[in-house]
Amino acid sequence: MFRYQFSASGVPELSRRSAPRLSYIAKDQFSTDWSSELHTHSCVELFFIQDGHGRFRTLYEEFPISVQDLLIVNANVPHTEVSSMKSPLRYTVLGVEGLKAAASEGGYSMLHIYDGWAELSGCLELMLQESSKSLPGHEEACQHLLEVVLIRLGREQNMSFSGDVPGPRASQECELIRRYIDNHFKEDLNLDHLARLAHLNKYYLSHSFRREFGTSPINYLISRRVEESRFLLRKTDYSLSLIAEILGFSSLSYFSQSFHRVEGISPTEYRKQNREKT
Repeated sequence: MFRYQFSASGVPELSRRSAPRLSYIAKDQFSTDWSSELHTHSCVELFFIQDGHGRFRTLYEEFPISVQDLLIVNANVPHTEVSSMKSPLRYTVLGVEGLKAAASEGGYSMLHIYDGWAELSGCLELMLQESSKSLPGHEEACQHLLEVVLIRLGREQNMSFSGDVPGPRASQECELIRRYIDNHFKEDLNLDHLARLAHLNKYYLSHSFRREFGTSPINYLISRRVEESRFLLRKTDYSLSLIAEILGFSSLSYFSQSFHRVEGISPTEYRKQNREKT
């Protein structure tokens, strides 16, 4: 494990007062002596997963993590990372003081970086190089690189960073996804697509959405399609196959199964019971 601890002496006075400050940078890869005990830190940590697979664990929850995931853990939040033995985790972590990130009630966020990962990795690699050589001005250089990383995350991932505690990001993104489903439920949607829109790890999105609305994103999608199908069954002479196609179901059988699961009867029986005569 490589770890470099920064002091405040190499950072200009203005930066120390007005901007989050890089406390440390570390690069680690799973090994047999890796400790997976829950622990806390006095600053925000940003974990950039560079390789491998594993799980992120808190006091009450656990999620899969993999390459191009970003974990943001606020100060004093118990957490740990557990690596897969077959595909060892490798990550770079930044410890940042004077920073708070919009997060779930648990004090953390999980994103998947679809765009701009190479540029972020380049900034991290430069920070590691500067830290390892300890050349004059390296702490100031790393501080500026941190600012670039935070700006890019704020711009491309719609992240909120500040010295104040913002509203829970997960709630905001879940509401965005709910509205998107309401407007696009007839289209070919899946969890990967929705997670990409929210810039969230798909497992974290599913968990957060269920906590927010009492159902998963995909079940909510199905319920919206079934709701629309009830109208079409009552008001039109469309065949079941055409209704399934209009509403984005992959097949007639999937439509029938989904409708029966939600309504308790088949689409055909529903039409017989509720058909309005014209």
